[in-house]
Amino acid sequence: MRLTLRVWRQRNADTDGAMSTYEVDGISPDMSFLEMLDVLNERLIVEGEDPVAFDHDCREGICGACSLVINGDAHGPERTTTCQLHMRSFRDGDTIDIEPWRAAAFPVIKDLVVDRSAFDRIIQAGGYVTAPTGAAPEAHATPVPKPDADFAFEHAECIGCGACVAACPNGAAMLFTSAKVNHLNVLPQGAPERETRVLDMVAQMDAEGFGGCTLAGECATACPKGIPLFSITGMNKEWLRATRKAGKR
Repeated sequence: MRLTLRVWRQRNADTDGAMSTYEVDGISPDMSFLEMLDVLNERLIVEGEDPVAFDHDCREGICGACSLVINGDAHGPERTTTCQLHMRSFRDGDTIDIEPWRAAAFPVIKDLVVDRSAFDRIIQAGGYVTAPTGAAPEAHATPVPKPDADFAFEHAECIGCGACVAACPNGAAMLFTSAKVNHLNVLPQGAPERETRVLDMVAQMDAEGFGGCTLAGECATACPKGIPLFSITGMNKEWLRATRKAGKR
């Protein structure tokens, strides 16, 4: 396959960026998208040019580091992570636009790499349990109803990639935050901080400068792990309940 790549190049957060055009040839349809970028970078290095900086780690669709907007879609045309997107999703001769996540809360570090530490600070605000858990307990020691366990597992699948923010027209982080809140709040171990968790995490989310949610639904469509849109509704109910309870104290 021969492709034309239009890649966002930006030296750092303090400089302006622009799209640069590159031609790549000999791309196998079985390559992953990141392997295709490796081919481009190998050529740029040989030619004495600065390789394109992009984030990656596991390349197994687990860590969420491979955050790219491809032809306007977070992670590309398939509902998967960028590292699991294969070049057979494109056609010979295609022009592919490759950009970083675009959100005020995710400043560009270099080229396609953005700083997603805002997510870390949201987790630090309340995405944990303080109850000592010790070693792994017996499976039957703390009974959890099957619907609650399924609900928790469904939300625990969130890998924090930020596709929801990149896809949202407002740059909101509600899907990410709601996944973390709902995952812990439904379990017995998370009950002691149920109210403070949702209040603190939502407050931190707002402080980070993410946009407001208008339930456009693009976040759930782009999520590679299929976190459902009703997760946001669930967190809103938790927040209202916690706000009312805090107001009565």
